[in-house]
Amino acid sequence: MTNGTLEPAAEWSVLLGVHSQDGPLDGAHTRAVAAIVVPANYSQVELGADLALLRLASPASLGPAVRPVCLPRASHRFVHGTACWATGWGDVQESDPLPLPWVLQEVELRLLGEATCQCLYSQPGPFNLTLQILPGMLCAGYPEGRRDTCQGDSGGPLVCEEGGRWFQAGITSFGFGCGRRNRPGVFTAVATYEAWIREQVMGSEPGPAFPTQPQKTQSDPQEPREENCTIALPECGKARRPGAWPWEAQVIVPGSRPCHGALVSESWVLAPASCFLDPSSSDSPPRDLDAWRVLLPSRPRAERVTRLVQHENASWDNASDLALLQLRTPVNLSAAPLPVCLPHPEHYFLPGSRCRLARWGRGEPAFGPGALLEAELLGGWWCHCLYGRQWAAVPLPGDPPHALCPAYQVEEEVGSCWNDSRWSLLCREEGTWFLAGIRDFPSGCLRPRAFFPLQTHGPWISHVTRGAYLEDQLAWDWGPDGEETETQTCPPHTEHGGQALQQCLTLKCFWAGQGPAPSHRATSPCGCRCLHLDTTNLPLPLSRHPAPWNPLCPVCRGAGEQMTSAPPLLCQTTEGSWVLVGMAVQGSRELFAAIGPEEAWISQTVGEAHFLPPSGSPHWPTGGSNLCPPELAKASGSPRAVHFLLLLTFLIQS
Repeated sequence: MTNGTLEPAAEWSVLLGVHSQDGPLDGAHTRAVAAIVVPANYSQVELGADLALLRLASPASLGPAVRPVCLPRASHRFVHGTACWATGWGDVQESDPLPLPWVLQEVELRLLGEATCQCLYSQPGPFNLTLQILPGMLCAGYPEGRRDTCQGDSGGPLVCEEGGRWFQAGITSFGFGCGRRNRPGVFTAVATYEAWIREQVMGSEPGPAFPTQPQKTQSDPQEPREENCTIALPECGKARRPGAWPWEAQVIVPGSRPCHGALVSESWVLAPASCFLDPSSSDSPPRDLDAWRVLLPSRPRAERVTRLVQHENASWDNASDLALLQLRTPVNLSAAPLPVCLPHPEHYFLPGSRCRLARWGRGEPAFGPGALLEAELLGGWWCHCLYGRQWAAVPLPGDPPHALCPAYQVEEEVGSCWNDSRWSLLCREEGTWFLAGIRDFPSGCLRPRAFFPLQTHGPWISHVTRGAYLEDQLAWDWGPDGEETETQTCPPHTEHGGQALQQCLTLKCFWAGQGPAPSHRATSPCGCRCLHLDTTNLPLPLSRHPAPWNPLCPVCRGAGEQMTSAPPLLCQTTEGSWVLVGMAVQGSRELFAAIGPEEAWISQTVGEAHFLPPSGSPHWPTGGSNLCPPELAKASGSPRAVHFLLLLTFLIQS
């Protein structure tokens, strides 16, 4: 049906007796369709009544390859838990079409009771959607997923054997994805429509067969009186503690340093393709895999490698720097090691998600106490606009992001920029770890760091491995009133990679404020001083320079102290006046929002704001050592400029 209208029967035909759509058609034959009938109450698959009858223009030729199936009567009861079979030429898994020669596929599924199915579909799943199981629907599959019908199988039969006969229990209707956890396939229950089928084919010779249900024997499974609804939990991403990653894999290639990757299924390891590309041979990977070994946690011996598959864009696209290595012998996942969870393309890692860094590629171990740097994800606006284009639309939840930006609770050593691919980003949801991102952007010292998201590569990994653990999103708090789903765009001053919006500084300075002294007690080359600022009732001149100018003095913090506020960046002129140059971005000591580019907007909003002229001299009458003009420094109240600065601080914090 198209928009509620039946398509003309003359445009359809039925091909019978086919097993391979690309092979010999011996015994196959085609029949034209004379009429198509659907129930009057059908509107869409989620509302049920998803079946149709096609009347052939001439009878089919019955034989070994073409026989009718038995139909169940309305009183027929299929036992819950019965093993049945679904067949079709649809996708073998999500976004993975059936390859040539298009041989008919079959999958064994277990019948689920209505109460069990409704319980599973009442749990939040993809996009937090639930489903009402209606009369006339039938569920078959497994709570843990992994086996299911898929796109292109709709209309195919679900058949169960009873007493030597095959009964069509269901018609493949729809599902949420394919083989996802707690999301079994939904079928049309054929028995419910016995009366409708008889009415439509009345007078046809011969009519459909509705044999009596065979008598149950002692060996038949007994239908449980009360069904237990056991929600299946992820089978991946479990670690005893951060850093003890059971999926951590080291690929040993003779003559090279170990390459760090992650186990994604019982037979496959994901790692950077750059570890294995030989620049001297046109980026073609080596083929001598006999000497390669993979070391996995809790495995007494090294695993051998039988196949290497690199991403088709790996040699020129940093975001696709991926390769999959197939192990010669599958590992037993009932004990360690365990695979890491991978995200589906629509996975949305919430701002504030708790994340960790893990070794990736050929990098050395992390330095100092930050070896397991803990971080939380920033919102998509900060990350996308810092590294994106002006006026670019920020990807909405459910759309693959362009980057993931974690703000570290403990920063790395000052001056260390991590310009290599030795890190991956692991993020946790409901106690389960996902491999969220790989290697960071080549961004110099710019903060926050940005990682290439793994969401877009889920279908490729799934297609190659046919068993990697892609897992649904587990956390769905997208903010009150859906604020995370509102379309946002990047302001114009983020052009050129955001360098005009946020400046990166890597200066060392001596402590001149309150609180514990930082570990980097060294005077910067420009001899600047750091000031711990209390902005209460303290108006300041503003810099109209497009970028911070020497000397530059970031506000110092204690070593290892978490950055939870957005302190200002103050610099002192040669006359001794302090000037507000920038506001720090939350989560970083070295990234600041520059004030200068916003002169027009600030002046329009706050009429009495004072900007330094380009020469650097204060823009007020000299004569005195006050930090600001006397008329703005009265203790009786706070001028509007101070209120604006406090508001700016709050906005950057949030």
